[in-house]
Amino acid sequence: MVRSKKAWYAAVALTGVSALALVGCAGGGESTPTESSDGGSADYVAQDCANDATSADTLKVGTLLPVTGTLAFLGPPEIAGVGLAVDDIVAAGDSACTFWTDSGDSNDMTVSSASADDLLNADVSVVIGAASSSVSLNVVDKLTTGASPVVQISPANTAASLSGYSDFFFRTAPPDTVQGSALGQLITGDGNANVAFLVFNDAYGTGLRDVVEETVTSAGGAVTYGASGAGQEFPPGQTTFSSEVTAALATDPDAIVIIAFDETKAIIPELVSQGWDMSRTYYTDGNTSDFSSDFEPGTLEGAQGTIPGANAADDFKERASAWHEAVEGSALDDYSYSAESYDAVILAALAALEGGATDPATIQANLAAVSGASGGTECSTYAECKELIAAGDEIHYTGVSGAGPFNESNDPSSAFIGIYKFDGDNVPVWVSAVEGES
Repeated sequence: MVRSKKAWYAAVALTGVSALALVGCAGGGESTPTESSDGGSADYVAQDCANDATSADTLKVGTLLPVTGTLAFLGPPEIAGVGLAVDDIVAAGDSACTFWTDSGDSNDMTVSSASADDLLNADVSVVIGAASSSVSLNVVDKLTTGASPVVQISPANTAASLSGYSDFFFRTAPPDTVQGSALGQLITGDGNANVAFLVFNDAYGTGLRDVVEETVTSAGGAVTYGASGAGQEFPPGQTTFSSEVTAALATDPDAIVIIAFDETKAIIPELVSQGWDMSRTYYTDGNTSDFSSDFEPGTLEGAQGTIPGANAADDFKERASAWHEAVEGSALDDYSYSAESYDAVILAALAALEGGATDPATIQANLAAVSGASGGTECSTYAECKELIAAGDEIHYTGVSGAGPFNESNDPSSAFIGIYKFDGDNVPVWVSAVEGES
């Protein structure tokens, strides 16, 4: 179904009020504004979808984000990014709502499979997620390649195997070719020639390892343990790592790269117990996270990691945290992929405006254009871009994540990779960012 822009704007005027009829939120909190921690009244609410909302009459944003599982620590910033974006769309006078589901993780694919069914049955306009590349690979065919495909935009998937996977699969995070190259250059730039990998056997883990390995070896370095083809990966969910750490240290590496999710919390104590200098460990977006409550102060001091995405501006972080506090009851202490989640929703909404309808096919057909793939006037907010579209202008949305326009593989054509260093409290602190092309 394709309607004129004029027709959809008219529908928005009529449905904008009904979109504010709210039910529960992602975490079961209140659906009305709540008091913020500083005593002020928050302006944000959960724009949850009414039972009869469909992609024919509103921008129905479905989520496939980790509420449970080993990646649940990424849930709050991603949920906040989505929720804030939908609030901004409604504040601009347009109709939008959110249909929340849980992605779980690769340890239990039944969660994401069931959620994918729920999203399809709910007739959403777009799916934001998943965080895990393996989870997306589990559901992407069901969501994007069936008889009635839905647009899926991941804010965090980096597996190279997802590049160009489907005409309906997009991502606002760069593929591992960008992060892996940046991490490899960081490792070799620090003077490390011999590198060991402790990596889980997961599409994300092995794919990222392969790129880092290629970057290290191209610079004249060598992989002493955990190399591609060596068969030394461990299965997701493993809880003890004595033999892996012993074997890796026996190769006398200059540095160790840990590519894992929650398994990292078991790997670190084993490395410490075997006397490894933890400042010589490197991490990726799956585990460059706050370990202040997990280990003794100073355990990770000096260690480094990478997270795709620019260091979002403070005003965006403040708004995302305020949304999460108002709707979910707690301020954010991590902002990983919040900007990419926000941009994914805004891009989908702008594609709907450009095409004049909120169904998946219309969004898919216009996503590249509004991202700036064919040029256009730059605009940085939904409201600003909306005015340009209404005036008949082509636009180039420049989002808070700093990602470039979608390329032919539906990946961001350029993106920033943040470099972080752990402080004495085992918290990763942003140091700098490097920009790479997909």
